Amino acid sequence: MNSQYVLPITIVVAGVLIAGAVFWAGKSSLPTNGGSNGAVSARAYDPAIDHILGNPNAPVKVIEYMDLECPHCKTFQATMHRVMEYYGAGGKVAWVSRAFPLASIHSKAPQEAQAAECAAEQGGDTAYFKFIDRVFEVTPSNNGLDLAQLPVIAKDVGLDVAAFNTCLSSNKYAKKVTDSYNEAIKLGAQGTPYTLIMVGSEAVTLNGNQPYDSMRAAIDAVLEGVSATPVAQ
Repeated sequence: MNSQYVLPITIVVAGVLIAGAVFWAGKSSLPTNGGSNGAVSARAYDPAIDHILGNPNAPVKVIEYMDLECPHCKTFQATMHRVMEYYGAGGKVAWVSRAFPLASIHSKAPQEAQAAECAAEQGGDTAYFKFIDRVFEVTPSNNGLDLAQLPVIAKDVGLDVAAFNTCLSSNKYAKKVTDSYNEAIKLGAQGTPYTLIMVGSEAVTLNGNQPYDSMRAAIDAVLEGVSATPVAQ
């Protein structure tokens, strides 16, 4: 996003959220609570690392840092599926999922995040999103999932369970999950879900479980800014 548009779009998005009284909607927080919505520079979508639902070439990407034991992420998962039902067909908006397990309050979340990566290893982004959808369906949240259910979930979504178990027991994705967590912290995330509405390397940040109407308003504000950006000569 051309930097001259970041601040105006941020102001529009913030205004919409405040008007809807959802600026700090439900959020699972780290021990040091705080933070605010705003504009940041962040890592753009990388097909070698990230998992995406929708058009990989979409000009606007909604990047969510999530914790699979966060009850607000569970609700936001349904919201984001509604968002993609609305925007996905047009190809202008895509949803990117990144791990942000808050191990200090959800000790099972890092292993669940690794399990999602093992699902992706077998079936790509489609399997990844099916797996996390099923985790959210099964878990009562707040560290309530029995980790013995992870292979059951893998079977439910059509994965080779033996290969899944081998992958998970190897801890081969532990560093990736940790790197994603640290990335979110550097961006200023202090709770989940932590969301970026992103164009290029510039993003408007949203904290907490934003309702569907607020996500629509925020995305529309960014899309309007993209449409208004002059073409480079």
